[in-house]
Parts: sequence; C-alpha cells; structure tokens
Amino acid sequence: MVRIRDEHRRIGAIVGDGLQVPLEAEVRVLQAIGAISSIVTVQSDIGASAADIERIDADARLHLHLLPYNRGLRLRILVRPLPDTGAYYAPGSGAERVIADVNGVRTEARRILNAEREAERQLVAACRALEFAEQEHDEWLLGQPMQCLELVSELQELDPNAVVIAWPEGEPFRVSKKVTSKSVRLNIKRDKDWFAADGEVVLDEGRILDLRSLLDKVRHSEGRFVALGDNQFVALTNELHRRLTDLAAYTDANDEALRVHPLASFVLEELALEAGGVEADKGWRAHLKKMADNAHYEPQLPSTLQAELRDYQREGFAWLARLAHWGVGACLADDMGLGKTLQALALILLRAPDGPTLVVAPTSVCTNWIAEAARFAPTLNVTLFGPGERAAAIADAGPFDVVVASYGLLQLEAPLFAKKRWHTIVMDEAQAFKNAHTRRSAAVMALQGDFRMVATGTPLENHLGELWNLFRFINPGLLGTADQFQLRFAGPIEKAQDKRAESAARARLRRLTQPFILRRTKSQVLTELPPRTEIVLPVELTPEETALYESLRREALDKLASLEAPQSQKSIAILAEMMRLRRAVCNPELVAPGLGIGSSKLAAFARLADDLLENRHKALVFSQFVDHLSLIRKHLDARGIKYQYLDGSTSMQERKKRVDAFQAGEGDLFLISLKAGGVGINLTAADYVIHMDPWWNPAVEDQASDRAHRMGQQRPVTIYRLVARHTIEEGIVDLHHHKRDLADSLLEGGDLAARLSPGDMLAMLRQGFNS
Repeated sequence: MVRIRDEHRRIGAIVGDGLQVPLEAEVRVLQAIGAISSIVTVQSDIGASAADIERIDADARLHLHLLPYNRGLRLRILVRPLPDTGAYYAPGSGAERVIADVNGVRTEARRILNAEREAERQLVAACRALEFAEQEHDEWLLGQPMQCLELVSELQELDPNAVVIAWPEGEPFRVSKKVTSKSVRLNIKRDKDWFAADGEVVLDEGRILDLRSLLDKVRHSEGRFVALGDNQFVALTNELHRRLTDLAAYTDANDEALRVHPLASFVLEELALEAGGVEADKGWRAHLKKMADNAHYEPQLPSTLQAELRDYQREGFAWLARLAHWGVGACLADDMGLGKTLQALALILLRAPDGPTLVVAPTSVCTNWIAEAARFAPTLNVTLFGPGERAAAIADAGPFDVVVASYGLLQLEAPLFAKKRWHTIVMDEAQAFKNAHTRRSAAVMALQGDFRMVATGTPLENHLGELWNLFRFINPGLLGTADQFQLRFAGPIEKAQDKRAESAARARLRRLTQPFILRRTKSQVLTELPPRTEIVLPVELTPEETALYESLRREALDKLASLEAPQSQKSIAILAEMMRLRRAVCNPELVAPGLGIGSSKLAAFARLADDLLENRHKALVFSQFVDHLSLIRKHLDARGIKYQYLDGSTSMQERKKRVDAFQAGEGDLFLISLKAGGVGINLTAADYVIHMDPWWNPAVEDQASDRAHRMGQQRPVTIYRLVARHTIEEGIVDLHHHKRDLADSLLEGGDLAARLSPGDMLAMLRQGFNS
C-alpha cells in the first residue's frame, strides 16, 4: 500500500511530463534530489551525489515473486537495490543510482546493470521447468501443476544468498526440500521364498513417513512430487523417485511388509546401497554372497562333448551353466539355426552325473534330438518316450539318462511326468506351450525340476502373455500373477496410450527378464553366413477371381453384421470368414470347387518354379493349407517335376527319410505345410524359399525360412512371398511391419507391436478390392 501525500502531489506537479535543466545546474539538481529522497525513491544517472548521502552497493539478490495463474503460477524476476525497502525493478532496467531514505538516512545504492542481467540469465538456465513456460509482460507463465511444483523445487535449490523467494498473494502449496536416498532406513529379512522389506523415510522438518505408505503415494503420483494432503508435497530426488517407482513395480505389499522376489532383489539391493541405514538378516546377506559367488563361477566344457563349439556357443553354454549353478531358469532365445540344441546338450552333459534329464520337443524335433545326442554326446543314455513301458522309462531314469518326449505325450501322460523330480528339464520350441489356458501348458507347469530351461527362437509371437507363460515355467512368480503382469507391464506396453508409461513399463520388464534371456541373431554371430534376400511377389487376380473374392467378402460382412454373439465368439467368426477369403486367393478350387476358375497364384508359382529349376536351384515351398499343397502336387505331377512332401500326418521316421533324401539330391522342390515343417529340420540343400500364402505372424514364416538359411548353407538364400494384390493378403503383409520384431523390441528397446483386435480384423475385411 502506498499513501499519496500532498508532498507527492507537489513534486508531481513540478516534474510534470519531465524537466530540462541546464548542465551547469547539475549540483543544484543533485541537492534537490537529495532533499526529496526522504519522501520518494529517486533513480539517477547524473554526476556525483551530494556529500551527505550514504553510498552503498545495491542488493544484488534476485527477488522471485510467485503469483497465481489459472491452475499454475506466474513468476516475476525482480531486483530491489535498497535492502528490504524501496521499489522493485526488472533486472538490468532503470537507472544505475537509486536514492531513498532508509531508516532516516539518505542512502544511494549503486547498481551494476550488466551483472543483474547475467544473474537473471543464469537463473533461467538453472530452472529447467521454465523451458515449458511462456513469457508475457516480463513474467514467466506456467499452466501445469506438476511444472509449478518442479519450478518451486528448483528455486529452493538455489543459493539463498543469491535469491529471495516470495509469495505476494499467499502460498497455495508447500514443497519440501528434496528428499534423497540417504533419508531412507531399510529393514530386510527372508520371508519363505521371498524377501520382506519395511522401513521409513525421513522428510523435512523431522517428519517421518512409513515406506509402504510412501510407495502407495508414489504409485498414484505423476512424477517425483508426492502429495501428502493439505496442499503439501514431498519433493523426491529423481534418483530416489526412480528407485521407489521400481520398488513399487517389482513388489507385492501385504499388511506388514513389501515382498520382493529373490530374482528381482536388485531393486532392494540398489536402494540399500544408497540408504541412510540398513538392517538385514542372515538370509539377505547369504543371498547377496551367493549372487556374488555365482558371478565368478567359470564352468568347464565337458570333455565328453564331441563337438567344437563356436565362440558364441561357448558363451551360451557358460551362461546356461551359471544360471543352473545359481539355481534359476533360463530362456535360450537364439535365432533359428544357431545351434541351441548343441548348447543345451553341452549343459546336459555337465549336469548329467547328478541326475536325470527330461527333454520335451515337438514330435518333428524329437528324432533330431536323439540324432544330435548320439553324434555330440554319446555318453548320454537317450530314450525316446513312447514305445515300451512308459512308467518304467520315467521312474527308472537316473544320472546320464535323457528322456525325450513330445508335447503330445507329455500332455497325455502328465501325471506320470509330474511325479518325477528331474535334475534338468529342457523345453525345446517352447512357443508350443505359449497359451497359458491349455492342458499342454498345465502339463508343463506341473513338472518338477532343479534347473529349467526353454529354447525358442520366438519367445514372443503375438503378445506379452506368451512371455509371461514362459517365465511362469522357468522362474515362477518373477513376473507376478497374470493380472499383476497385465496391470504392470502388458497393459501399458500393448495399449501404448501413454508413451511415457509405455516406455517405463517396457524398460522395467526388459530389466526384469533380461538376465534370464539370451538372444543372438544370425547377423550378429555368423559373419560367414551367406546373405538372405526377401522379395514380395505381387500376384494380379483375374476378373473371375476378383468377382469371386468380392462376393465372398460382401457375404462375410453381411453375415457378421447380423451375428449376435459374445466378443470372443465374434472374433472366432471373423477369423473363420477371413480364413475363407485367404483360401479363395490361394486357389478358387479351395472354396468353390467345380467352378473351373483358374488360380493366378498357381500360375505365378509355375513360372517361378520353371525359372528356378532351369537354373538348377532347389526350393522349399510352404503353405499353411494342406489342400493347397495338394493342388500344387497335382500340377507338379502333371509336369513330371520331382519333389519331396511333408505335412502333419507324416510319421517321424518318414519325415527323416524324406529330409535326408532331399539333402542327398532327390527332388528339386520340397513341399511343406507351414506348421509341420517350420521347425527342427535342416534343409540347406535348398537356396530358395517360396511362401505361397502369408501367415499372420512373420516369426512363424521366418522359422520356416530358416530351414534353408542356417549353419551349413553355402549359397545366398532368396525368399519369395506370393501376395495377391488388393486382397486381405496385403493387409497381412502390412501387419508384418508392426509384428516382425516383437521379441527384439522387448530385448533391445524398440516399439512393441499391438495385438490384432476384432476391430482391426473387421477393418481389414471391409477393405474392398479397389481400396
């Protein structure tokens, strides 16, 4: 409040809009200024002051006024040259001298304008929150509450001798000084198979908050500012906020303490290293010692292994052995064709003296395991489960014994397998039990083993639930329950509605799983592998095929529009209609036999095959439809072209016979159903791969292509995908761009593909022929 007196009015009347005074009157003017300095503050840039004025250096502190602005704050940066009195000025503006009466003494403060401007510049640079502010009329405007909290916290960190913070219109909220990890006091003890932690955090002004209460508040806060109520906030350092956020994400809370899985104990260990005080029981100390000892464990390759391992395979063996020595599970996720079986055999040999081994694989891969074991680990006693007395084969298994079983027989004889405790369990092509809601998965989870490992080139094919189920087997409990996993990881990552939350969840999941997943690609480790070229070959449909396709598409849309069913049933119905359209573009005979409509795809395949055979190439031909392969066989039979054939009905013995025959040069083409021949066979005699119809997930196609592009291949491999133009097949290929690196996105930090929803499928179905 400023009181206007008569003296002020008289001075105003004399000065008016300004006075011009002769230069020789400078002294008299300074005397006059000095005389009125007790009534008004005077700024002056002329001459020397009167002798009776006390001269001081101007107060160099910046005055920071914080005022309300919508949901945020306005910041004014000012200087007040006379200490605790007189007018405020913008830094660097106004006159160099300020004269006023200070406690009855006429005082002149001398400002250094350039220094004021530099101090303001340094202040703005130090406050990162101002990067989000707008400038208007010498004020900084911040509209978001979190930005305001950040600004206040940053201002509080400044040197109190350099700034004065003021709230001219009252303080709408209070922010504590930063709370660091040193303010945390931890208590850690063993709780059965987990670790339990409790503690407290010392806040400012001597307040103490229970650790679990603080974590609950952290879970519901948007950033490092935690609301305590009554417009009070605790400012955590970025480091402490990150550690507490991780702790909240990796722990289960009960009424007494926070429970941490032993394999997620790093989150407790890191907090404990920085905490101001830690009390821990012998169980925690023993756990830390065990992890430290394991890091120095150097396994030796068994002398009975009859193979020369490549460097990356030695590293894979050592990694598996260290995890086995630690007592935790492993996921060997190397690319197809890098010798996962050989690395697993080396580990089995190392562990064989201490107990029996169980290997579970798809039927088509079981014979490969037996052949590889005979070749590389002849000291193992390998038995194919099935023939003979099944109960005895399991019950009598001991050291150096390896039982190889198919997933089908594991499921069929689940109670037999569950009774036995195996020293080592290897689940090959582990994507076979990716669905947690199947009897096969239940049979796998019932197995008892000292060391569990899975081998798969595709730990993720469609969605993160598949990874959760793999970890439910190798390291139970690490990723929580299915609901917890969905809430903490899968939901934020796959929905990706909040990029910041998605990125944080993906980083945490990667950190949690990375120690137990080893993935190398062929391009990383096989520099001698020949190049691989992928080509999409567009196929133009004839007018007759186009008309058939459009009629089927419209019929499907009409049928689905009138369908009243639950969402799950509707999804199945949509997939069925899409399957019919996909079969129609492969060959009209598959959906409309007898119409006599020719197949453009078959014609394109015939031209491509003729070119390849003319140039003495061999090719693998894949289709997901067995009856589509039958039509191709008829064409080849009519042309007298020799080929080998394999689908799901081919017996194990016959499979091996046909694979060996093709590798020996019998047949120029090998026709294979995608699901039956996509894994476990080596067909390096071929240097071309033809996919007759695109599958939903490119990872499955890649596995099939890797039958030719793997160790032992000497020639460049070319992969053709035949795709009918302006059809649903183009939509499927577009999906490949989003889904191809599903696993790598988690392991290497890329963007994770979303799942295909019923809405996505319907949108694909609605795209007409000319869209």
